[in-house]
Amino acid sequence: MNILVTGASGFVGRAVVAELRARGHTVWAGSRRGEAVAGAHGLKLDVTDPGSVQRAVGQADPEAVVHLVGIIAETRDQTFEGVHVEGTRHVLAATPRHARYVHMSALGARGDSGSGYSSSKARAEGLVRASGMRWTIFQPSLIFGVGDDFFGRVLRELVSTAPIVPQIGDGSFPFRPVSVQDVARAFATAAESETGMGETFRLTGPDEYTFRQLLELELGALGKRKPIVPVPLPLMNLAVPLMGLLPHPPITRDQYAMLKEGNTAPNEPSRTVFDLPMQRLPEHLPEIVAQAKKRQA
Repeated sequence: MNILVTGASGFVGRAVVAELRARGHTVWAGSRRGEAVAGAHGLKLDVTDPGSVQRAVGQADPEAVVHLVGIIAETRDQTFEGVHVEGTRHVLAATPRHARYVHMSALGARGDSGSGYSSSKARAEGLVRASGMRWTIFQPSLIFGVGDDFFGRVLRELVSTAPIVPQIGDGSFPFRPVSVQDVARAFATAAESETGMGETFRLTGPDEYTFRQLLELELGALGKRKPIVPVPLPLMNLAVPLMGLLPHPPITRDQYAMLKEGNTAPNEPSRTVFDLPMQRLPEHLPEIVAQAKKRQA
């Protein structure tokens, strides 16, 4: 098949492109800079610019579109509304009516969320469902793998930069991380077939962890022994807005809201429908942090 992937140069995008290429498909890798990814054809594609989207889709002439573009924090140039909602609107408008459409959302996406990220993801889902396309929506939990942002950077920096490890609240909020290989397999299977058409699937891994357990796993993978000290939520509620004044805050208000909500759900039916191996976090975490340290060196 001829398949266009938006956000192809990102962490998940590279894995999806590689999976589709391994299955023998012709892949067009859409990104803002238009670089080639894993042997795929590079295309300049800025989802906030409808003309850019139309030109890229016209060049690729896809039989399937995998829409992955997303941001985890807003900047002066990129907002959740502009990227997640309007970007999805532009991609849907440009996608041929006959094409298969596979959409990256997020676990916890809902309109009444206290997180701008999650509420914008929910509005984008609404556009997809109303589009009349042959769609499938995936809602992944935290995605782990070499090159990921959460385990490879955020948690690693959190447990490495001070003599103690700060824990938000009692650390009980739950997470169910999923492997990027499992995510790529699900997206590729949906793109090349009718599997899961017209349905929304939660993508989560085989094991559930509390936030404290994730901190302990990260420490173990780094070979460190440090005390984990709870930071009461009232204190965090005061500190997080002040952190937002920094050029690169360690945590934004939006990320803080999502952390407190947790991020978990059963891994059925996605596990069986897409025949996912369900790789486990502890088996991959040492390589994730080792490769992250090498890139930083």
